Amino acid sequence: MPDARPVILGFDAVSPLGTDLDEQWARARTGESGVGPLTRFRLDPGFPVGVAGQVPAFDDAPYPFLAPRPMAHWTSPVFRHALLVVHRALRRAGVTLGPDLAPRAAVTFGTAIGGLDAILAADRELAASAKLPSPFANPNACVSMVAGKVSILAGATGPVVTPITACATGSTSLALGGMLLGAGEADLAICGAVDFPLVEPIVAGFATMNGAYKRKPGREDEPPARASRPFSADRRGFVVAEGAACLVLATPDFARAHGLEPRWELAGWCMNGDADHFVAPRRETIARCMAGAIAHAGLAPADIGAVNAHATSTKVGDRTEADALDDVFRGRVPPVTANKSLTGHAMGASSALEIVLALEGLRDGILPPTINHSPDPEIRLDCVSEGARRLPHEHVLKNAFGFGGANTCVVLRRLV
Repeated sequence: MPDARPVILGFDAVSPLGTDLDEQWARARTGESGVGPLTRFRLDPGFPVGVAGQVPAFDDAPYPFLAPRPMAHWTSPVFRHALLVVHRALRRAGVTLGPDLAPRAAVTFGTAIGGLDAILAADRELAASAKLPSPFANPNACVSMVAGKVSILAGATGPVVTPITACATGSTSLALGGMLLGAGEADLAICGAVDFPLVEPIVAGFATMNGAYKRKPGREDEPPARASRPFSADRRGFVVAEGAACLVLATPDFARAHGLEPRWELAGWCMNGDADHFVAPRRETIARCMAGAIAHAGLAPADIGAVNAHATSTKVGDRTEADALDDVFRGRVPPVTANKSLTGHAMGASSALEIVLALEGLRDGILPPTINHSPDPEIRLDCVSEGARRLPHEHVLKNAFGFGGANTCVVLRRLV
């Protein structure tokens, strides 16, 4: 890893915890769940899923680019939420892309699900009334269009790439941004991910895979806030959620030249593939991915102060991640926090959201809790289940594992 590690200038997010970043961090610190009843569509009797992590509505009046006229044809929520977090992240970073900076600004903004809601709506109209799709139906559903719209909003004319590694997409976008900076292809990268997957066939499809949390026949329904419980003995699958997050990455030279003083660094990363099962993670390869990210940062496992886990609440996935952590840290795993207990699983956006929360934690020296945790005797981890923990730490390892065996782990470092 070269000495000139990429720095993180600013970030922003929307999640089931809220649409204001300070509010989201405050709710995460206090262990408040963003999971509630699923209301994005009408639930017919027998529909297997009744809970979700939904992003609240927000006031778009301060953002002219989100006004009804410019957004009239961009009906999928992935666009308005992606543009919102990118705009606010650039503002937090103190960066404006003029003609001199634009050619050196890259976009690595991804999505796993994309705008499938738009093409589904068009298909239903075509089937019901033979109404032909809008000319914007396909652009809404095109997964690379999100990055394209981000580049248009920001005025970035460097490389524009849409990373898709399923549930690891957010982390992959950051690693890819770091690669472009390291290769000299850009000085600044707008990284992140967005997913709004709460449409009927996607939610039901996760349920039929036995991945999503669903009602248990013959049992009284639990409170929605209890549904997501990573690493717990009684875990029963992930809660499907929505969200978006943007992180602005730059070279240290860029930051110095523009008088910026970053607080965080992308210290290292690693990507690999399981080449095994199509959804279940493989212990050996995810352990190698974690170890590779730590080594890429020039660190030893003992240097890692905390782990932000992938931790979806599935039986196999959580156990495999815990075993792999034990392999990497040789039985001395640092405290582990699982943000999906608070937000649910926002698919491709999840790791980007969790990186934002990890960076907030690095700054404040706080680990938000893993809520709803009941110890599993087969998983020996310190899951920070007692509530937020004061823990000044310099490095955090963030894990992300996606369908198809696509793994990305990153190491984040606090600079000040």
